[in-house]
Amino acid sequence: MPPLLNPRLSLSLKPFFLFSQSSFAPRKFQISRQFVSVKSRTFSSLASEQSSDNGGSSVGGGRSGALSPSLVTGEVQRIDVNPPKGTRDFPPEDMRLRNWLFHHFREVSRLFGFEEVDYPVLESEALFIRKAGEEIRDQLYCFEDRGNRRVALRPELTPSLARLVIQKGKSLSLPLKWFAIGQCWRYERMTRGRRREHYQWNMDILGVPEVTAEAELMASIVAFFKRIGITESDVGFKVSSRKVLQEVLRCYSVPENLFGKVCIIIDKMEKIPIDEIKRELNATGLSEEAIEELLQVLSIKSLTKLEEILGGAGEAIADLKQLFSLAEKFGYSEWIQFDASVVRGLAYYTGIVFEGFDRDGKLRAICGGGRYDRLLSTFGGDDVPACGFGFGDAVVIELLKEKGLLPELSLEVDNIVCALDHDLQGVAATVATKLRDKGLSVDLVLENKPLKWVFKRAARIKAQRLILVGNTEWQKGMVVVKVLSSGEQYEIKLDELE
Repeated sequence: MPPLLNPRLSLSLKPFFLFSQSSFAPRKFQISRQFVSVKSRTFSSLASEQSSDNGGSSVGGGRSGALSPSLVTGEVQRIDVNPPKGTRDFPPEDMRLRNWLFHHFREVSRLFGFEEVDYPVLESEALFIRKAGEEIRDQLYCFEDRGNRRVALRPELTPSLARLVIQKGKSLSLPLKWFAIGQCWRYERMTRGRRREHYQWNMDILGVPEVTAEAELMASIVAFFKRIGITESDVGFKVSSRKVLQEVLRCYSVPENLFGKVCIIIDKMEKIPIDEIKRELNATGLSEEAIEELLQVLSIKSLTKLEEILGGAGEAIADLKQLFSLAEKFGYSEWIQFDASVVRGLAYYTGIVFEGFDRDGKLRAICGGGRYDRLLSTFGGDDVPACGFGFGDAVVIELLKEKGLLPELSLEVDNIVCALDHDLQGVAATVATKLRDKGLSVDLVLENKPLKWVFKRAARIKAQRLILVGNTEWQKGMVVVKVLSSGEQYEIKLDELE
């Protein structure tokens, strides 16, 4: 029989074959000296030498820059098997939890009449540095691609939403109610519930200038919390309005162009000492008197007290009163409280802002959002009234752990099918296909295994039934069905198997 592979190719593949079959224990593989250069060299030097030898092109139609196996050094070192710092793998047990969480995100969005959208993970860098605050600029994963374009992994989803809305233009019918679940990247200091990559659930309403939009969004978050067992005693929402700051700054003739910088500084109030906050505010040009007045207003936790200071005629007070009134109608008034210090860290917010927080104070903000009526114009589009929120996956998982509410999720399969004889493997495949065609999940045993092993596997995957294909039964066109929960066992014709 002729060899399946060219002898030279087959020898070349051997080192990689050995590597792929290795366990994860640290091992070193010795390679025959006839394939090893006497001088030990790095992979990068080998690649550059090969490129030079080949005139900068690959040989034989292979991938550009690929290494010839004959140039591999004598030892294959084990790679670091951990994911990059701040990122995660999702083995099956973690993937089940992620799918469970995303299912609730999607179900709540569906119940509120939202449509799902998504955007590229890789976007133009300009999309994020043109509108956000200082912090997010410093946290971007950004680089220049091979076309000399500056690109970045998205740190959030809202700017991509704005880009898509501008792109679609007048073809869109307002109001829009969109949601997305996307992976976001930020190079930031890691704390509990904060990673360098996370998945974020966003819900956004565009085309509604009324506070009813914010009230609807907060109602959706409350609905989500209730679905997963979180109550108002576990989580609350701090609510304020950026218009509160605007009214205070206007009293001291602070220029409008400083407003975004002031908001970014105020957002750090729970992260850095108050003296540092004062120094940063003073550096923007605010007077000592304006800073003291501003900090006094930001310490207010009562809407009534705020009204006494600012008066009841301003937009900020009117918006907040309406929101609290709507919260009663929606049935979540016990979840929310006024806190003038909430401003959110992104520069594009223009009105009401809110933040979900852990009442025990053990975790960072769980979610947050607000109104951003002027975001589209920063990208050259026509402004549309808009508001939305972002809700990360990592913090809520930590909250569920803290409250003992993590669900127990295991693999559950309807049927496990096993042939009792090697010659019946084809019949077992037929049985599995018939059940799958009916929408039932089937774990087909692909090797000859003893029944003890099959029963253990059935228990591990929580199979409801075990279907055995044996010679005696199959001669009659039948299979054996064992209901694993009750122990009931019977024979049934394949055509009657449901």
